[in-house]
Amino acid sequence: MKRKALVALAGQPNCGKSTVFNMLTGARQHVANYPGVTVEKKSGFFAVDETKVELVDLPGTYSLSSYSLEERVARDFLIHDHPVLAVNVIEAPNLRRSLSLTFQILELELPTLVVLNMMDMADKRGMTIDIGRLAEKLGAPVVTATARKGQGREEVAQTIKRMAAAEDVPSFRIDYGPLEYAIGKIEELLPRETFFFLPRRWLAIKLLEEDAGALHIIREHASDAEQILEVVRRLSAEFRKENGEIPESYMAYRRHALAGEIVAACVDSPKDSRYALSDRIDAVVCNKFAGPLILVAVIFLLYYLSIDVGYQLTGPLVNQLLAFKAMLSSLLPAPGIIEDPLFRSLGIWFMESMVALLTYIPIFLILFALIAVLEDSGYMPRMAFILDKLFRNFGLHGQSTLPLILAGVYMGGCCVPGVMATKGIPDERARLATILIVPMMNCLAKVPLYVVLVAAFFPQDRTLAMFFISTVTLFMALPVAKVLTLTVLRKLDQAPFIMEMPAYHFPTLKVVAGRSIERTWIFVKKIVSIVAAVSVIIFALLQFPGLSEERLTAYGERWSKATEEFRAKIGADNAYQGLLAGENLDRYVLFADAYRQATMGLSDQSAADAVAAEYAAKEPGFAPLLKPAAGDKDAAAIRTAMRTLDNTRKTIRREMKNEQLNASFLGALGEMLVPVTKYAGFDTKVNISLLAAFAAKESTVSTLGALYTVSDGEKDASLDQRLKTEMAGYTPLHALALMLFMALYPPCLATSIMVQLQTKSTKWMLFSIGYLMFLGITVSSAVFTGAGLLGLSGMQAMWTFYGLAVLVTIILGLYNPQPKPVAILKEKPA
Repeated sequence: MKRKALVALAGQPNCGKSTVFNMLTGARQHVANYPGVTVEKKSGFFAVDETKVELVDLPGTYSLSSYSLEERVARDFLIHDHPVLAVNVIEAPNLRRSLSLTFQILELELPTLVVLNMMDMADKRGMTIDIGRLAEKLGAPVVTATARKGQGREEVAQTIKRMAAAEDVPSFRIDYGPLEYAIGKIEELLPRETFFFLPRRWLAIKLLEEDAGALHIIREHASDAEQILEVVRRLSAEFRKENGEIPESYMAYRRHALAGEIVAACVDSPKDSRYALSDRIDAVVCNKFAGPLILVAVIFLLYYLSIDVGYQLTGPLVNQLLAFKAMLSSLLPAPGIIEDPLFRSLGIWFMESMVALLTYIPIFLILFALIAVLEDSGYMPRMAFILDKLFRNFGLHGQSTLPLILAGVYMGGCCVPGVMATKGIPDERARLATILIVPMMNCLAKVPLYVVLVAAFFPQDRTLAMFFISTVTLFMALPVAKVLTLTVLRKLDQAPFIMEMPAYHFPTLKVVAGRSIERTWIFVKKIVSIVAAVSVIIFALLQFPGLSEERLTAYGERWSKATEEFRAKIGADNAYQGLLAGENLDRYVLFADAYRQATMGLSDQSAADAVAAEYAAKEPGFAPLLKPAAGDKDAAAIRTAMRTLDNTRKTIRREMKNEQLNASFLGALGEMLVPVTKYAGFDTKVNISLLAAFAAKESTVSTLGALYTVSDGEKDASLDQRLKTEMAGYTPLHALALMLFMALYPPCLATSIMVQLQTKSTKWMLFSIGYLMFLGITVSSAVFTGAGLLGLSGMQAMWTFYGLAVLVTIILGLYNPQPKPVAILKEKPA
């Protein structure tokens, strides 16, 4: 009869645990979710003689605390599912770092098999590991393997079989020195009959660590829970008073020190000169004074190379995209004389949405490549180390650095990869706070609006205005993070900041290029696919229900009247009157318009002649009218009259578009919001453009461009020049309020979806939208209305607000109602 054994497979991320799992189970695997959560549960089966083993691959985790969902899932399985043993996979070249999890598994008094994986890499580094001595130190069997080569499978399987039959309880124990008295006192308060399902010493240790899971166990199973917890709090306070450190940090240091002692006793490895050099570099890079200055310089260089150089590279790409767009446009139905066919309008709208996003690809390629350089060189952990103390004052974490950089902490990122990058933050409170402030960063999609408004309303102070909006967002985000962690996030768990400091080394071109392309491709897939779908919805909301038949007839009659005036102006005896008779005039108007667009911007005369010849071949009858010959007065008269007719057509089309937008569903919503947004200085058209920005913030500028179209004779004007002309009642104060609202704008649709995926909660997604909408309208209204009452100009209001934002940041940074030291361990591989 076969014996069944449930075995847990545990290990830290990137230790080769999944490779060991595949080596043991082969194709006999099953994937599901753990009950009540979305963490993937992978289980597999294999047989060793008469023993059938079910192997469960637990989530990769650095500890068994309650800081992250993965940690809680792994720990709950070990406690409540009662596996007969745990197989702990360790990365042999990084033994010291890996032992921290091993200690915590052994403290659960669970039979544990330690598998030293990646032994081939340890051999390459010249490392010699005394397996017998290591097993003696840990009080648990130790075997070696190189899973990716299939080496060690039989020894691992046979050891699992023997241990499953023996079910020996490990004798491992860490001496926590001055904490042992408190641990013993707490153990005495925990009745064996009540807590029979887990070790009382482990529970006492976790209670001193203020572990949320342990607190829950006490409250659920102990009748005198509050008395026990009161004793725990008293003992913890006494230890903190006597030793100047919280128990959690002290125990982390003790485990770290013990790992170092075991490695020193069991591992013989040649001195790695990289770490000696790294230590010398860190003396400068992580210096209390030089470190922040170097960090600022690195971030400045990062954005200079990605934004400035990247923008220069967008020019050729934009030309190619526009050429591709023109080619696709030629496949769409022909334009109408005063109203384009619906399918053509949708196609043009769709392509403009795609071009607006794809334009940023060179910037993202450079940005992601530079971030890969920082990661691969080993500097990224140092950035987190330097910023952790600052971020902790605002409820954030050292590892909040990368998400904020990706989102555009200074200028020019994307919130989607920013939110994605929060997955690595082990502190649940800081992780959620980071997710909620990431949309406040200056993503690339916000930059076009800033540039247009600064050019239009702050032409003499462009540099100062761009500096303001580039930096004030951080002075708004940090206080918001602090308020969130003191209010809605206050009950979530915190985690100590423990990070491995790898040796510095030169990044490889293959790794940098690979990560850059991979991350840019993720951006393109996730963003473009969403915008592609949403652009159709926004188009429909801006087009429907459309103009009434009565209004369409009225516009048609205006065009008919304009053509009659055109015919009267050129005269009945004009030689080309017959050529332009009936519908031929409309054909010629469209033909001439297409010709103008084809020749626009051509400085080379030969290229212009080639285009003229191409169009003359298409419509030989119209050829004399494109470039009238000398002395051809009839053709010249038509060309003069065409300017008036063309301007009338543009006026009709512009008015139709504006009326259609105002009558659309989105336009009606924009009008409904005016009673709220008028205090921020926004009118219906600005509201419409801001509503369109929810799909993609680039839509703000494109929608403003559609709403504030050029007046007659201004077709070559840039958008900022058009805004100055068309938004005649707007002042720099209006522009400032609009810039601040955009800075605090709720996450776009793509980012909102990513927030839902990372938090696994629709509630937090809706909260991220709602609180930023409230904050944005409140701040912009306070600035616009308040500055108006005080008689401040746009620039005066700008720097008054900046000073207040900095002051609030300093005050909240100094306010720390519950100071809690954090363990910051600089670890190095064995």
